[in-house]
Amino acid sequence: MSAPTQTTGAPPDVTPSGTVGARALTGKLGPVAIVFMVVAAAAPLTVVGGAAPLGILLGNGVGFPALYALSGVILLCFSVGLAAMTREVPRPGAFFSFVGYGLGRRPGLAAAYLALLTYTTIQVSVYGYVGFILSGTMASLGLPVLPWWLWALVVAAVVGVLGYRHIDLSSKVLGVLLVGEVGIVLAVVAGVLVTGGAEGLSAAPFEPSTVMSGSPAIGLMFAIAAFIGFEATAIFRDEARDPERTIPRATYGAVIGIAIFYTLASWGLVMAWGPGHVVDVAAADPGAMIVTTTAKYLGTAGEVVVQVLLVTSMLACVLSFHNVITRYQHTMSNAGLLPSGVGAVHAKHLSPYASSLVQTATSVLLVGLFAVLGLDPVLQVFTWFAGVATLAIAILMAVTSLAVIVWFRRSRGRTRRWNTLVAPALGLLGLAVAAVAIVANFPLLVGDVDASGAQRFGLVSAVLLAVVVLCPLVGWVQATALRRRRPQTYARITDAIG
Repeated sequence: MSAPTQTTGAPPDVTPSGTVGARALTGKLGPVAIVFMVVAAAAPLTVVGGAAPLGILLGNGVGFPALYALSGVILLCFSVGLAAMTREVPRPGAFFSFVGYGLGRRPGLAAAYLALLTYTTIQVSVYGYVGFILSGTMASLGLPVLPWWLWALVVAAVVGVLGYRHIDLSSKVLGVLLVGEVGIVLAVVAGVLVTGGAEGLSAAPFEPSTVMSGSPAIGLMFAIAAFIGFEATAIFRDEARDPERTIPRATYGAVIGIAIFYTLASWGLVMAWGPGHVVDVAAADPGAMIVTTTAKYLGTAGEVVVQVLLVTSMLACVLSFHNVITRYQHTMSNAGLLPSGVGAVHAKHLSPYASSLVQTATSVLLVGLFAVLGLDPVLQVFTWFAGVATLAIAILMAVTSLAVIVWFRRSRGRTRRWNTLVAPALGLLGLAVAAVAIVANFPLLVGDVDASGAQRFGLVSAVLLAVVVLCPLVGWVQATALRRRRPQTYARITDAIG
């Protein structure tokens, strides 16, 4: 293999074979492949089986399905601005690049660190959950009882191997797993439709009085959290077949598909048990609700299938987020913001293998730390860090919407008001409201309650909220230091190569 031309002054990387490899990622991913990867990150079956019952129980009860539709509208408005920015900024950094171009290099680097926090925390939270599920499942089969963290490390190893290889392999694996997840949920919904449900089919979940009952703000938190991952389409820009068309189509397809699927699936859950009983069923055992619902409408065979697919759903989720994180790190390395070696691209697999190894090591270290601290894999690892990710992504998307508005107001480029002002402004408003609601209810989201069950801003809430503030602050400080000491690197914050 001959050495390619070095790009924009970035240092070459040495591949394991000793040859010099290009630092730019390449590929021919189409919109469908990218949609598979980002929708897999949203973990459809895990959301329907875990988040939806909690949204029904802790949120607005029977009216929870409508909040998926509402979230879809808010995020679709956000996507319009994101797609417009994608055409203007031909960079793969997504939030990192867009905020940098719109609001400046320091906010851009702050956004990069907040994005890394978002995807790392959501990934490690799922490691806790999948470790718990696998531990219980294997024990039920009569196998030796192993701690959750050991199973989590096994999954991390599998993800590490797939992430080390070319992105096409991950997209194929994620595609197969996603089809299985969606298929079993749609089969349950079909069973509900055929039988007419427990109390007959109705539009009760979408009646205004029902939607506004209970705690809709808490319900909105769970609904927004279910979409985490769809916005990462832009990070695959360098590996897309035709970025100018592929990325916008993948973004719209992902958010619309997720919104329709979750709305339909959660409506099916409500109809399966009836508006008069669904909250009681969710309260009895929210984690097992999808399993018992499947058993009721598809029998024992369906119950076994859904239990297996719950595990593969979480595997798909962590693999997808692994791919996203490695590409953020790769882009930051090529901008001189992380060590140069992190940006290395494998000569054979054409993957950001060095970044993948770093991310695998990070996951292993965090799982090990949580094991040493004795954290509960569900009540603490999963709940706490999913809460952090939900707040961080709402802030990140709101800031990105603002960056889109500012960029197009300042530039003399595209000036279509709907794409560059109205839709981003609506997305900004909706996301800002969601972020405020999340902060106000953050103790409940992370389980920081007193003996009576009332939420309180205690030590757990304070520490986790501080992390959300400190991570972007690190990026801001780094950018400030670079501006003084390494102005050329500072300038590359908005000129990162892929």
